[in-house]
Amino acid sequence: MGWLVMSPSSSQVAIIGAGLAGMVAGASAEPYLANFSYPQPVQRYEFRSQGQQLFMAYMDVESARPSGKTVVLMHGKNFCGATWERAIEPLREAGYRVVVPDQIGFCKSSKPQAYQFGLHQLGANTHALLSQLGAVRPIVVGHSMGGMLAMRYALLYPQDLGGLVLVNPIGLEDWKAKGVPMATVDQLYERELKTTFDSIKRYQQITYYAGTWKPTYDRWVDMLAGMYEGDAGKIVAWNQALTSDMIFAQPVVYELDRISVPTLLMIGLKDTTAIGKDRAPDDVAKTLGNYSELARQASDRIRGAELVTFDNLGHAPQIQDPERFIEALLKGLARMH
Repeated sequence: MGWLVMSPSSSQVAIIGAGLAGMVAGASAEPYLANFSYPQPVQRYEFRSQGQQLFMAYMDVESARPSGKTVVLMHGKNFCGATWERAIEPLREAGYRVVVPDQIGFCKSSKPQAYQFGLHQLGANTHALLSQLGAVRPIVVGHSMGGMLAMRYALLYPQDLGGLVLVNPIGLEDWKAKGVPMATVDQLYERELKTTFDSIKRYQQITYYAGTWKPTYDRWVDMLAGMYEGDAGKIVAWNQALTSDMIFAQPVVYELDRISVPTLLMIGLKDTTAIGKDRAPDDVAKTLGNYSELARQASDRIRGAELVTFDNLGHAPQIQDPERFIEALLKGLARMH
């Protein structure tokens, strides 16, 4: 491993060097978004997990007018910490310290060749980071896969959590139980290797933005597509395959009744996201990703949950209509105090 170590207090961006388990060619850093700018300085949390040295990239933004409250923003599978950029400054101005990690396997964080990915493992990694940062009873905001992870986090560490916000979380249904065929990691990897700018944009337009598109969305497609480029992108494809397997195999829907912290669901009702929908029979596929129904069911099962919906928005309301999203988020956070 040949990276430049950064202390957690440094505000410089980590520089990732050559070689990662033989899968990253030469000194290319593109799989780590070395050439993609984040909205705030990126720091690095170094730790050991599963017998190897890993690091989580994260942003830690102090409040403009500190209220003593911390908000943790968790990204989705096809997103990064940077995709929360429109939310960070309003939260900071409202008095919140904002911590935005990249999970292991994603974006600017370690991409191990061998790792037993689990929502409980990613939750434990994040809990250790927040403990080191001294973030006391933060409110965790999770989007997409980050919402799935945030729910697992709330189940693991209810005593250390001030609140939970779920933005179009996945994991509100069990796709396998509904009839989606399983896929091996090798099959998922072969599919990931075919990822291109066009395939990413096509999927996002349909699912994330309710069939619409704005030029500003191209930045997020570029972010993802750049990580897949060349031989160095194979480690990205491999980690994406491993995390797809994790998501498919670890639904949290059966445990929603056990969530005990104040919870806000923020749902773009035009969302149709469902992992594995493309390999499901047509009669099954058309029943999946019905967020109008999934949101209602989840809010009924999570004790005291509040549901806020966006009728005309898709899977990523914080990107599609950031002003509307932030207004609703700040109101919901204020009610948790």
